[in-house]
Amino acid sequence: MADDDSSLTYRDAGVDIDAGNELVKRIKPYAQRTKRPEMLSGLGGFGSLFAIPSYYKQPVLVSGTDGVGSKLKLALETGIYDSIGIDLVAMCVNDIIVSGAEPLFFLDYYATGHLELDVAEAVIKGIASGCEQAGATLAGGETAEMPGMYTQGDFDLAGFCVGVVERDKILDHSNVQRGDKLIGLGASGPHSNGYSLIRKVLERSGASLAEPFGDSTLGRTLLEPTRIYTKLILKLLKHHPVHGMAHITGGGLTENLPRVLPDHSAAAIQLGSWESAPIFDWLQQQGNISDDEMLRTFNCGIGMVLIVSQHHYEDTLTACRLEQLPAWVIGEVVATEEAEPSVRYVR
Repeated sequence: MADDDSSLTYRDAGVDIDAGNELVKRIKPYAQRTKRPEMLSGLGGFGSLFAIPSYYKQPVLVSGTDGVGSKLKLALETGIYDSIGIDLVAMCVNDIIVSGAEPLFFLDYYATGHLELDVAEAVIKGIASGCEQAGATLAGGETAEMPGMYTQGDFDLAGFCVGVVERDKILDHSNVQRGDKLIGLGASGPHSNGYSLIRKVLERSGASLAEPFGDSTLGRTLLEPTRIYTKLILKLLKHHPVHGMAHITGGGLTENLPRVLPDHSAAAIQLGSWESAPIFDWLQQQGNISDDEMLRTFNCGIGMVLIVSQHHYEDTLTACRLEQLPAWVIGEVVATEEAEPSVRYVR
């Protein structure tokens, strides 16, 4: 093999193996803080080994995968990297909790053109923080350095989560009934959806991400991490009968609620029954966005909806508020004909 001065190395091609090894070394303490007793292996292996908790009698695994979309562009533009990893975890764990699943472990995929250690460490530290909030182990992941695939400073993220639920406690639309109340759980902001439109509004308005907004800046407000609901909901499920849940992601209430409704049923939503963050008013005004477009693009202040019997909703609502989580009754399940919309807004 060639060993003269003209021989090429992987580093000459733009891939720094030593930097990758240093990143693994840096993130191990963060991953260690998320470790559950069922985790049988550490970072650095070819695969992660995880035992199903022994207290499950008929365990069913539930999986979810997602990214953070173009919210990542705002993180790149502002240089704020400490929260985008929380978003990545949240988008996955909030999806699987609607089945009643307890999150077990999480893996991430971090792809970049050139590995910047401080940036990658900040992102993965955020991922570990999200895992702690969700009660999931950061079991491993992949860091891919691909010069030529990404421009200088660019990177992308994807995540994958596995959870578990008892077979006889799986939540679907089978228990949802007409007359059930819809309890909306407050969102921390736009979460990780609608950011292509948000970036278009920023472009049209000429607003700076550094300008003041409330007690913060516009950039930090828009980068407020997605709220993670898993621990609260798992606690609720132990004591309160919940018939169904919907994670309000891309498509807003309009597109997500129908996914958990039985045939010939609709969600009647009372507009004005909840409080939304000022950022939604700002986006609507600056972008001249119609009410309907807002509701089918953004969560508009509701990050999760619980569908609860009309006989138990008050106790459930109180339990949410005792956990310091904003929650409101925002509507109910009603009968509908096939040709009618699955979500009705009452103004």
